[in-house]
Formats: sequence, C-alpha cells, structure tokens
Amino acid sequence: MPEWTIGEVLDAIAEAVPDRPMTVCGDRVSSYAEAADRTRRLANFLAAQGLGAHRERAELQNWECGQDRVALIMHNDLYPDMVIGCLKARTVPVNVNYHYSPREVADLLDYVKPTAVIYHRSLAAKFAEVLPPPSTRLLICIDGDGDGADLLGAIGLDDALAQGDTDRDITPSPDDVLMICTGGTTGRPKGVMWRQADTYTVSMNGADHESAAEIHAKLGTPGPPWFAVSPLMHAAGMWTAFAGVLNGQTVVLYDSTRLEPARVLSTAERHRVGLMTMVGDAYAAPLVAELQAGSYDLSSLYAVATGGAATNPKHQRALLEILPNIILINGYGSSETGNVGFGRSMRDDRKDTFELREGALVLADDYSRFLGPGDDEIGWVARDGRIPLGYFDDARATAKTFPVVRGRRVVISGDRGSLAPDGTLRLFGRDSLVVNTGGEKVFVEEVEEVLRAHPGVADALVVGRPSERWGEELVAVVAFGDRVAGHDELHAHCTAELARYKAPKEFIVVDHVKRLGNGKADYRWAKSVAVQQEAPLS
Repeated sequence: MPEWTIGEVLDAIAEAVPDRPMTVCGDRVSSYAEAADRTRRLANFLAAQGLGAHRERAELQNWECGQDRVALIMHNDLYPDMVIGCLKARTVPVNVNYHYSPREVADLLDYVKPTAVIYHRSLAAKFAEVLPPPSTRLLICIDGDGDGADLLGAIGLDDALAQGDTDRDITPSPDDVLMICTGGTTGRPKGVMWRQADTYTVSMNGADHESAAEIHAKLGTPGPPWFAVSPLMHAAGMWTAFAGVLNGQTVVLYDSTRLEPARVLSTAERHRVGLMTMVGDAYAAPLVAELQAGSYDLSSLYAVATGGAATNPKHQRALLEILPNIILINGYGSSETGNVGFGRSMRDDRKDTFELREGALVLADDYSRFLGPGDDEIGWVARDGRIPLGYFDDARATAKTFPVVRGRRVVISGDRGSLAPDGTLRLFGRDSLVVNTGGEKVFVEEVEEVLRAHPGVADALVVGRPSERWGEELVAVVAFGDRVAGHDELHAHCTAELARYKAPKEFIVVDHVKRLGNGKADYRWAKSVAVQQEAPLS
C-alpha cells in the first residue's frame, strides 16, 4: 500500500470536511480548509526563498540530512500549521524548547544549523541575543500572542503567507524528515530524524492508506474535541495533537505558557472536550487539587491521557475517583521509539503494565535474543520496523542506539522492562542518568558542570528524588571549599546558565562528595543522601 506524507493527509481531510474546525487556540479557530491553505502558502514562500530538499534520502547515510532545517521557537498557537507547512516545502521542522536559556538555545541552533527560524513575537526579547544564528537567512515572526518587538530582518507570518499564494513545483516525499530534538546521555542535544511516513503511522494513529477515499471514510461525525494541554514543542504533546488532527478531529490547544489549573479545567468545560492529554505529575497533581476545590462540568470527558513522564499512582487514583466515568490512558514512548504502548485504567480496573504497539519488543540484556511473554529476565525496551533513521550528524550515536540485532534493525530506548505472561510490558525505568522532572528531561552531568563552576563549590553531584509535585525533583549534594554559599546564591548561579527547571530544588551540604576508586561519581551514595534528607517545606 502507498505511503503518505502528512501534508497529503491534511489536504485529503480538508477536501472532505473543509469547514470543520481543526484547531482552537484561544480566540483563533482554524478550519481544515484554512489550515490546508495556510500550510500551502507557507510551503510556497519557503520554496521561493530557495529552501527545500537538496539531496534525496537514497543518497544519504542514516545520520545525514539533505534538507534545510526550520527551527520552531513557538507556543502552541499555529504549531501544527507550521510543522505541516515546513513538510510541504520539503524542509525539516525542528522543535526548540522555549524554556531553555538563550545560551542553551544558541547551542542547540549551532548543532541543528537551521536555514530558517519561525518564532512567536512574545519570545523575541528572551532570545534576541542569539537570533538569528549564523546559519539562518530567514526569520518569520508570528504575531498575536503578546507584546514584543520584531527581530531585525524578520518578516511577519501574514506577509509571508501573502507572498506564498503562487504555487511552486514541490513534490514532498514520504522519506522527508521530521526532526525531534531531545537530549543525549551526556546532555548534548540530539536531533532524532523520522521519515514523516513512519512517524505518521507509528505515533499519529496513521496508516498506509490505499487512497484518499479511505481517509474520507474514517471522518464521519466528529466526537467531542480533544484537548492538548501539554506543549506541542515536546514529542508527546505534538504526537497526541497530530493524532487528532490527522484523523479529522477538532483539537483544542492550551493557550497559556504556564499551567493554570483553573484555566485548563474551564477550557475543558467550555469546549465540552472528550479527551484531555497532559504530562505526568507536574500536571496531574495541580489538576487534581483544583478538581477537589472547584466545581466543573466535565460530563463530556471520556478519557484523560498522560505521557512524557510518570504519573504517581496516588494522582491516578484521585482522577478516577473524581471523574469515575473516564478511562485513564498511560502512554509510554520516547522521541526515539515513538508510541510504544499504553495502559488503560478505569475506576474498578486499574492497569500497571502497557499493551504494546506493533514493532515494540524487549531485548535481552546482552542483546543476544528477544524476550518472550513471561520471561524472567529484565531487558531493554526496544522497537523494530518503522523506527527513526538516526541522530542528525552523529554516526556514532546512531550506530549505538539503532543497532542491527539478529538481522533486525532496532532502536534501544534506554529503558528497562520485561514482558508479563500476557505479553504486556512491565516498565522498570531509565538506565541512564536522566531525571524527568515535570515532563522535562534533565541530564545531571550538565547541571553538575555549571554547579562546579561556582567559585565556592569544591565538588557536586546531582540526582533525582521522588516528588509528589514533579514526579522527580533535582537535588544537589555539594561540598564547599574555602567559601560557603547559600541556597539562593547557588540557585541563581544555576539559572543564569540553565533553564529554571534544571536548577536543583535543594542543595545538601556534605564534608566531601564520595567518588568511586576510579574517580567516577558514586551516584548510589548521592541518591541515598538525597532521599534520607528531609525535603524542605514548600
């Protein structure tokens, strides 16, 4: 069966239901026809500036990219349109975390080397020092989300779309890349390169359709809108929103840059949403508290989906008690694996394992075999079949994470798991030094490097500690030299170089930081110190 590009799917839906709302974000409501036209115009504009594909996939190694990259420094408003417009132009949309500090964004853009940047005006002041990067020759500014001045040389999106009315000779390919920037185990960003046809089928509830008629047949009468509460700049948020959009569903996008529980629930109530998606404890805990304190008519809600970070069983139980008619869906996956599996729980039927999607598997610890249901061994969660091409511009990391095992090319997630007798996945957690705090992944070595640069710090280790609010919270174990610094000074030192969520919540002072005989960090010791230390009152 033929593979489809994401733009072709959008156009097929717009052909059948042009006036159906596709996305709602604050006051902006975009129909499928409007989105199809907006993405067409953006593609034409980018192509007119010379952006597109310069080498085809067949000529490239898996870690190479022959297309221009377009960095998206954006909130949720118009995010799907910009992604699809870039794909229609045969350029590569690249997510950029707007919570990053300017230095971190500069480092990421230096790695990705985008030819163009699309940004929301309200973010211009924060990143003015690092935009545009040397590789960029085109800046596009999206208005309408707050105050701010345009960056020098930027063109407004409306002007760009007006110039893109004339159709160009562009034929996108299923091989064209969609890049998702994540982090590596050393803290260096990595761009995971997916063929768009693969990410559509694996993580956006797509398929290899026989014809447009097959897409039209699935549209029917839409159900209640979906509500994507989490940021689309993260893979989990983007995938869930696109799963709705590319199946003809109206998707409500959260229109605030910070989580305001009352605003979230009022939005869900106003739009009579059926499905709401969020990210782990950082969302679940405050939403549960607001549900318990307030009064909202959420009778249309039939499911709450959480992914991107673990959700405390206590919060899951509370959601099912407060909203007894919902299904609670725990999604599991990563930027490298896509949607691996899900667990469905109801008030009287709670699940703690994941039903696996096609291609998901568990690999033995020594990579010697693939584990079967009921195997006692704990192995590596992996996937074969439709997986990413590799990491952009990184042959070594691509070979390590996407090896060939027993004749099958797989992606190794870095998570540990086993298969229950019924074939579902029991997940044990990350094997690498990554702390997932409030849905944001933090690599502790990066934080340690900054912390150790403080003039008073002799040594430091950073670990994660369980937190009801964040799932995990960062804690630093610090030894001082000749000068002692307090919490506020150390916190300010970290946030001057790092995004705020990367700064430790607590700094525990010790006489010396314990290391192993080979000089490597003793993280087991540091974690025991952090867990034994009573968390400060907040």
